[in-house]
Amino acid sequence: MQDFMAAIQNKDEKKVIHLLHSKQAVGKQMHQTLLTFKRNYSGVINGIASTYSNGCLEGINRKIKQIERTAYGYRNFKHLLIRIRLEEDIIKEKIQKRYWLTPFSLYKLLKMYYC
Repeated sequence: MQDFMAAIQNKDEKKVIHLLHSKQAVGKQMHQTLLTFKRNYSGVINGIASTYSNGCLEGINRKIKQIERTAYGYRNFKHLLIRIRLEEDIIKEKIQKRYWLTPFSLYKLLKMYYC
């Protein structure tokens, strides 16, 4: 398992392919995981080879879900959108005031933090 994780983090395609096809005895749970990786073989290899990530989008989705949980529902969708935009502006203002940032440097910082 540790070899597999290291190969993925180092983006070593050959090592991952070798580990997927090896006949080593692994635990029951890891065996199921390897079968899933084998079923999605092309996706796993493409994910290792690609530098693209959906991490930025996942961060935005997490923030929106947190707003929905704390709000316990709004009367209509427009109010939810207003709250999301308000929260985004509050976060930007707090960061800008705390670090005395210009709008451009704030943009760079937020891009680095969320994406």
